[in-house]
Amino acid sequence: MHIENTVRLDFKDVLIRPKRSTLTSRSEVDITRSFKFLHTSTPYHAIPIIAANMDTTGTFAMARALAEHGLSTALHKHYSVEEYVDFFSKLETKSSAFYSLGIGDGDWEKFREVMRLSGNAVSFVCIDVANGYTEAFVSFVKKVRDTFPDLVIMAGNVVTGDMTEELLLSGADIVKVGIGPGSVCTTRKMTGVGYPQLSAIIECADAAHGLGGRICADGGCTVPGDIAKAFGGGADFVMLGGMFAGHDEAGGERVELDGKVYRRFYGMSSKDAMDKYSGGVAKYRAAEGKSVLLPERGPVENTVQDILGGVRSACTYVGARRLKELTMRTTFVRVSMQINEVFGKS
Repeated sequence: MHIENTVRLDFKDVLIRPKRSTLTSRSEVDITRSFKFLHTSTPYHAIPIIAANMDTTGTFAMARALAEHGLSTALHKHYSVEEYVDFFSKLETKSSAFYSLGIGDGDWEKFREVMRLSGNAVSFVCIDVANGYTEAFVSFVKKVRDTFPDLVIMAGNVVTGDMTEELLLSGADIVKVGIGPGSVCTTRKMTGVGYPQLSAIIECADAAHGLGGRICADGGCTVPGDIAKAFGGGADFVMLGGMFAGHDEAGGERVELDGKVYRRFYGMSSKDAMDKYSGGVAKYRAAEGKSVLLPERGPVENTVQDILGGVRSACTYVGARRLKELTMRTTFVRVSMQINEVFGKS
């Protein structure tokens, strides 16, 4: 057993300190990014915000709607081969959609079939597991890289610099960071495992950027200010679930209660998800997600405008003319302290 005494931070623990700026309007801020990747020359130029690969957010409809605003979507993995082939074959901007897969044999064979039938139309993939610390996961990332050398590979999830480096050296271009911060994830409650998200972003970004890799902050953002903090902490991409859930373009069962309409939103390790796709929760495990009802929120366009407006505004407060400059101009101010610090106890 070992105890680390270094303070680790979540989004709620800090604010971004304003700085003098020459910007006069949010319209002067460019929030697109152009990335070069570690293992492939495939280009990326877009707004680096991605809808999460949950079946309640990562839908074809969401991908089409977000693409109109320059954002991307990680599609959920439960569409049929024919549906994927049709979608990717017609996709105009390759970086607007990631194909998502797990590391099982069925996931692998399905992806290879999609690539074969679509003429390798997929350019961006998201290899997604709850625990990115296993040898099997690292080996799978290597296999995907060796088989499809031109793919942009996003892989995760992890929360530490050493595993970020391991995944990058194994073939990942983008490492997905976050264990347990999502609004419908109960991993921290069920297992006691996790890491404060902002500190995870800062530490993993430092490790990734030293090797020429990228990271995607996945989970924990509930308001546009959290997204700005994630970018300020060094995230290259930010993935959102709950902020995109409940919209017309999202999935999820529509439920009417007391004359109001809601949409069901659940984690992909929840009982609802496992009942739907795996025949129930296996006897050797427990559900690590929950299900909630969100009021229907209409078209996602209004939420996109709030998100992008908030990020642009954050840039103006610190004088960042481009999103790329935000992390260089960010100083975090701690606004919460541990109880022992507050009361002066040792």
